[in-house]
Amino acid sequence: MTPSLTNNNQRILKGIVLALLGAICFSTKAIFVKLAYRDTHVDALTLLAWRMIFSVPFFVGAALISSSKATNTKFTPRQWAYIAVVGCLGYYISSLLDFLGLAYVSASIERLILFVYPTLVLLMSALIFKVKIKPLQWLAVVITYVGLAIAFTSEIDWGAEQSKNFLLGSVYIFICAFTYAAYIVGSGQLIPQVGASKFNSYAMSFASVGVLLHFAAFSQVSLFHLPALVYVYSFLMAVFSTVIPSYLVTAAINRMGSDNTAIVGSVGPVSTIVLANVFLSEAVTFWQLIGTLLILVGVWIISKQK
Repeated sequence: MTPSLTNNNQRILKGIVLALLGAICFSTKAIFVKLAYRDTHVDALTLLAWRMIFSVPFFVGAALISSSKATNTKFTPRQWAYIAVVGCLGYYISSLLDFLGLAYVSASIERLILFVYPTLVLLMSALIFKVKIKPLQWLAVVITYVGLAIAFTSEIDWGAEQSKNFLLGSVYIFICAFTYAAYIVGSGQLIPQVGASKFNSYAMSFASVGVLLHFAAFSQVSLFHLPALVYVYSFLMAVFSTVIPSYLVTAAINRMGSDNTAIVGSVGPVSTIVLANVFLSEAVTFWQLIGTLLILVGVWIISKQK
């Protein structure tokens, strides 16, 4: 084996490890949110505001460092506006919808619904950029949504009043998946120009500002004098579910490309189901596992085709 081939294999192996850790860290977000709802009376907007307060120093610092490099390319006014809009769409609006939905659905179902976003990216790319969808990709879309339907219907008790809240939460999460897919499509136009890490830092910074402005305008709750667990869960969510995984995934993409990173990231729903079972005592059902498997197969096909 030549030295160059060995170095390339090591680079890919490191990328796989980084992508795996990033996916697992991302999956802890729903766990922290559900724990906060279970152990305190905090509302979605307040919890999201504290997540962003703890996160924004990291992202602002990273943004300033990336902008101070000799190789830095300054943003044009149009790019500034584009990053602000796309960042708020992906991490302000999507996050708020996600937090609202988690008040009504389990962490496992939340992750499964969110994980259909690659199919939405595919459909948006076809509609907006006229990208032709291959027959195998259409099959992947069908497999993904059949899997979601199986997992979804196994969770709901159609005769219970609680089912209305479950459906409401599911709608929130699906819209979240849609807005996040729009973020992915939008960011794909600018990341090649400015770099993934720099884009991520500024997009998250703008999203944090958007969340805090929303809180200031519409919330009557004080950010202070909350139960101590609210700050603990918010800080853990900011560090381990937001900052660390965002840069782990960026580093993985740099080593082995976005397609391979997306495939490894398919472990996300599985890790969420395991963590939800351990920390939230959420039951793992046979039909949920079947639905998860189908969703993973569908996403894997789409990732490989791309």
